[in-house]
Amino acid sequence: MPIHLSSTFAQKSPGVLFNKFDYTRAGNPTVDALEQVLASLDCAKHGIVFSSGCAAITALISIFKSGDVIMVGDDVYGGTNRLLNKIFGKFGFKVRMVDFSNPEWKKSVDDQVKMILIETPTNPTLKVFDIQDIASFAKSKNIISVVDNTFATSYLQSPILLGADAVLHSCTKYIGGHSDCIGGVITTNCDSLKDRLRFNLLSMGSCMSPFDAYVFLRSVKTMKVRVVQHCKNARVIAEYLESHPKVNKVIYPGLESHPHHQIAKKQMRDFGGMITILLKGGFEEASTFLKSVKVFTLAESLGGVESLIECPAQMTHMSVPPEQRKILGIDDSLVRLSIGIEDVEDLINDLNQAFDQIK
Repeated sequence: MPIHLSSTFAQKSPGVLFNKFDYTRAGNPTVDALEQVLASLDCAKHGIVFSSGCAAITALISIFKSGDVIMVGDDVYGGTNRLLNKIFGKFGFKVRMVDFSNPEWKKSVDDQVKMILIETPTNPTLKVFDIQDIASFAKSKNIISVVDNTFATSYLQSPILLGADAVLHSCTKYIGGHSDCIGGVITTNCDSLKDRLRFNLLSMGSCMSPFDAYVFLRSVKTMKVRVVQHCKNARVIAEYLESHPKVNKVIYPGLESHPHHQIAKKQMRDFGGMITILLKGGFEEASTFLKSVKVFTLAESLGGVESLIECPAQMTHMSVPPEQRKILGIDDSLVRLSIGIEDVEDLINDLNQAFDQIK
């Protein structure tokens, strides 16, 4: 697919287009191609791409009005938490954060709830929620259900086939796969939802550049082989970490010790490349460990071919209020690993030498 760098397009006569494109903020051939590809991967009719994952969430929330309640998982990406509570909260939107793994969550639904937004697996504690059950309940109450599928990817999980109204991805992560581009996408089969999202994109200007769309189209070609290797490496490393004496707990949906392992088996094709661990000790031990890695890179983000490692309490989730982090168990001993596609022995050797630095 060529890169169409035009910001504007010639017209036959006033208001009469040669094709459907008139201005790149509203649509572009390269961007359109990416939207079609990503929609097809999610088994959806429509795809709308944005300049970032946060831009996609902004367009989504903006279809609602002041006073409406957005129900969201209690354990979401820190940027999502910040956007919902600290930005949209100022404009009268009400955010209700619940644990969707607790069956009692349905009792907190009332007529004010207009949308349910979940991540599964969640970021960073890797809870797994039953998409089919949540989507079915939402549909019975005429509530829009949206699944942030960033951690699972289209290759491992298909929320629309499980009943969700829409799927959200941060393209920056596994879709891009090389930590070199930022973007977001929402896919859906709902024509009216697509129209409202497209209107918000046009009005807000949170469009993706044609060059970025071209880069994502390149990356999608290798997503399957990358994700397969991410999963393969993650399983080996999760099993290694479970037996390590300096690790208190390993959270990985592919382990039988994970409390939601059976739900993950039911709705996922494999268990992804994300692992969360709780180290023995506190911030000093975690800091020593994180500063000592050499193959892993100490950095935010995830889903790239290179392995990343971070402390959510001090990095990706620092904007989450401390009291909420405490409830969720996101403390200074919690470490999140994004397992890359390097040789798994190199990764284990790197973790071993970093553990050895902890006294």
